[in-house]
Amino acid sequence: MKNKSLWIILGIVAVVLVWGVSSYNGLVTKEERVAEAWANVETVYQRRADLIPNLVKTVKGYAAHEQETLQAVTEARTKSTSISIDPSTATPAQMEAWMKAQSEVGTALGRLIAISESYPDLKANQNFMELQKQLEGTENRISTERRKYNEEVRSFNAKIRRFPTNIIAGMFGFEKRVMFEAQEGADIAPVVEF
Repeated sequence: MKNKSLWIILGIVAVVLVWGVSSYNGLVTKEERVAEAWANVETVYQRRADLIPNLVKTVKGYAAHEQETLQAVTEARTKSTSISIDPSTATPAQMEAWMKAQSEVGTALGRLIAISESYPDLKANQNFMELQKQLEGTENRISTERRKYNEEVRSFNAKIRRFPTNIIAGMFGFEKRVMFEAQEGADIAPVVEF
């Protein structure tokens, strides 16, 4: 009888131990997916930032007197690349500041592209057209990678909140991650004026 009770207790301990290890490993995997998705987001934003100097140089040759717009694009790029956040510890305020800087780049680029409408020679320039295509593709990639990041964060956040995995998550310090959200006023198209 004593041996049977011991085996039952050992069996229960083994099951709990296997469950704990499995839950922990599942959380680590999900956390790594969030980190990977964030790295992909940063990569496409960096791609956009890397394209901007070439675009500015191309436009400069045609629209030298549009210095204010060119300066705004350059400053927005500099600001956006200077902000760096760690998604594992990011607060909603930090994420909002990072997204605001990225939004400013988009707005400045929009003004720069709009300027091209005033310069038929620029619009016909092969370099400008190629850069414009690359930027358009990059903006699509940004949208895709942000969506994928949010999916991974949603999955991770749900996993750490579900019982009984939330016990393991709490024991090992797994914390909720911040998602991308639409910025205030994002539903209103920007007005570009000359």
